Amino acid sequence: MNLKSTEDLKILVIEDNIGDFILIKDYIEEQVESPHIINAKSYSEAIEALSNQSINFDVVLLDLTLPDKGGESLITDIISCCPDTPVIILTGYANVEFSLKSLALKATDYLLKDDINSSSLYKSIKYNIERKKTNLQLEESEKRYSDLFQLSPQPMWILDIDSLSFIQVNNSAISQYGYSESEFLKLQLPDILYNEYDFSDKINKDKHFINNPNIYKGRFKHKKKSKEAIEVDIYSTLIIINNKKCESAIAIDVTDKIMTELKITNAIIKTQEDERYEIGTELHDNVCQILASSQLSLEMLKDHISDESVIWLNKSKEFINLALKEIRSISHRLAPSFFDFTTIEDTFKELMDTFNIDKKYEINFNIDFSKLDGRINVDMQLNLYRILQEQLRNISKYANAQKISIESFIENDEFKFYIIDDGIGFDFLRVKKGIGLANIKRRAELFSGRMDIVSSKGMGCKLIITLPLHP
Repeated sequence: MNLKSTEDLKILVIEDNIGDFILIKDYIEEQVESPHIINAKSYSEAIEALSNQSINFDVVLLDLTLPDKGGESLITDIISCCPDTPVIILTGYANVEFSLKSLALKATDYLLKDDINSSSLYKSIKYNIERKKTNLQLEESEKRYSDLFQLSPQPMWILDIDSLSFIQVNNSAISQYGYSESEFLKLQLPDILYNEYDFSDKINKDKHFINNPNIYKGRFKHKKKSKEAIEVDIYSTLIIINNKKCESAIAIDVTDKIMTELKITNAIIKTQEDERYEIGTELHDNVCQILASSQLSLEMLKDHISDESVIWLNKSKEFINLALKEIRSISHRLAPSFFDFTTIEDTFKELMDTFNIDKKYEINFNIDFSKLDGRINVDMQLNLYRILQEQLRNISKYANAQKISIESFIENDEFKFYIIDDGIGFDFLRVKKGIGLANIKRRAELFSGRMDIVSSKGMGCKLIITLPLHP
């Protein structure tokens, strides 16, 4: 026993042949208990029925030959009147080429009248109703995504992971970077990176910018079409489009934030240096003078004490002399002398001599300071001194090294400063970053530079400071 469906189907049959309409109606009524079927015998009647706001048709069955219209224009006009309703073409002509063209015109199915029966017609109706609902839901979802994408106040784009080409960009990205949409879609990700090292060092070529199944976060320096540099935080995630892996990314401009942080860092470092200079000066000018006066006072006692006591007097003078040397060394480290009296070369060499006073390390010091004349100011000199001082402290505490190499050269208007040791090394990605390295990184960034570290267990450590030499 065939149980009929009790669903409330509203069907518009656009058919001028009364015999064909009755047959179609019978087929439907064999499957559905009480269908609501309306017959339109012409194009004008069909338009009138579709314009009736009181009836929302679930499906339209369309014959291709009507008294007042037919063919492609009939299909196009009917679909435009009911874009959310599935339109199934029923025809007596078996033309494969035209059937494909009909589907291209967004008809949902193409059935031959001679081949259908009640079951096949009902299945087609049900299938196309459900497919249309699914397609409408998908279109609505895509529209919501498109609205979120285009209306986002932050630049967003979609990349092809294999080629790193831009597939889609939103209006904010176009406004931020200054490229038109067509110009953007001709670019690849490296084209907007300000520094080549960002591509080679920060983007894993095997994983193509995706280093986490859920989300990636990284900071990059980008360049606009005008060549202006901006700092951006990138948040990206993997998506699949047409069975192809892509990356959806949002770029947040943090240039102003970084400039503010640099001003704060600069103020902190300046305060620290002023305090060090004050302490160093106080030690050198006051404490050393007090100790020197103590030496003179002890010398005056020499003729008034026994020969046995002279031995202890001389010991005391030796201790005071050692204290003077140590305090002078501390004061020079706190307040480098190139601030006022000497050159960066002499100050660096003095630092090396103090660090290696017991000749524990084999040090190769290879810096041509003549090439730096006028190209790095006192503030930059002081920061290089502090960076060297900090890294030498790290080597002394952790590296267990024997050889240290300090080198520099200038390339493409950039000053490269290397501090290399042959110590035990470490895994830079796993080791916990200390205050020392954080201070070095901040000092480099203060001058729009960067800190890079190359190290692995048992292979020593190479610290690279790169500073631009632009005015």
